Amino acid sequence: MLPSGVRIGPLDLAGRVDEALRVQAVAFGLSEEEVGIRRYIVQRHMTCRGARALGAFAEDGALAGFVYGMPNDRTHWWSTVVEPYLRAGGHDGWLDASFVITELHVHPGFQGHGIGRGLITTLTDEAAEPRSILSAIDTESPARGLYRALGYTDLARQVHFPSASLPYAVMGAPLPLARG
Repeated sequence: MLPSGVRIGPLDLAGRVDEALRVQAVAFGLSEEEVGIRRYIVQRHMTCRGARALGAFAEDGALAGFVYGMPNDRTHWWSTVVEPYLRAGGHDGWLDASFVITELHVHPGFQGHGIGRGLITTLTDEAAEPRSILSAIDTESPARGLYRALGYTDLARQVHFPSASLPYAVMGAPLPLARG
């Protein structure tokens, strides 16, 4: 159940990229340099086949959170990094026929009220693929707890992305996601 006055709907992420990245910077602790790099990445992603974004909008129209994703493509950078880790565990087939949750962030002032759950389930409900994959920092966190509650399980752990200081976990779930 979303907080009163918050609605989830389509987001022109390319048009509101700076606002979305401010939410991500606060939620994820990004530096100005990282925001600049991510601006380019987000704009490039939104040109990919099947890329979609949703926002959680407060009563005043401000962005309280956002999610975006796309059908996975093994030639994309993320897939090339995670593929050896998935293959080592016998899970590289998850890179096919999967919808990738590329980013999901909720402003800290709105966290803990079901917004992240609403964003990810609404986005994946529209996916044609039979499953979803994502990566998250490999630590016990509210985000990982949410993903598990939605049916995601660990496919690979201790995944190291270039320039990321912390290891990640790659998680996958059949669609539709659990509603529990």
